[in-house]
Amino acid sequence: MGLSDGREVTTGSRLHGGCLCGNVRFRVEAVSRVHYCHCDMCRRTTGSAFAVLAWVASENLSWDSARPTYRRSSPIARRGFCKACGSPLSLVYDASPQAIALHVGCFDEPGSLAPQYNYGSTQRLGWVCCGIDLPHRETKEQW
Repeated sequence: MGLSDGREVTTGSRLHGGCLCGNVRFRVEAVSRVHYCHCDMCRRTTGSAFAVLAWVASENLSWDSARPTYRRSSPIARRGFCKACGSPLSLVYDASPQAIALHVGCFDEPGSLAPQYNYGSTQRLGWVCCGIDLPHRETKEQW
């Protein structure tokens, strides 16, 4: 789950975050990887051209208040959101429930969570230029 060289993105400090209304709050001990996701599922979930996802081990994630509400977003994944304000919060693949992706925009201080690669690159919109020089990987999730 870590970076290709085994480094974690963050170590030694807790990161906090939550939804827009504050109903759902979380804290994580470490983030293993961060990437842009260009798949159409992430675009539709976020209402944006791409998502930026920070992956954490489920055991390193604590929900401080309400937990997200989950919905099936595809045959292979579920997505969590705040039932009060609708903020998208998380992504969990059925095949690997020990890892959970949190939307970087939900972190209180996302500045240290820079993406290291692109995911779902074949679905990238032609006018999206951020992260173009980063490595590319593909996804099986599709609308």
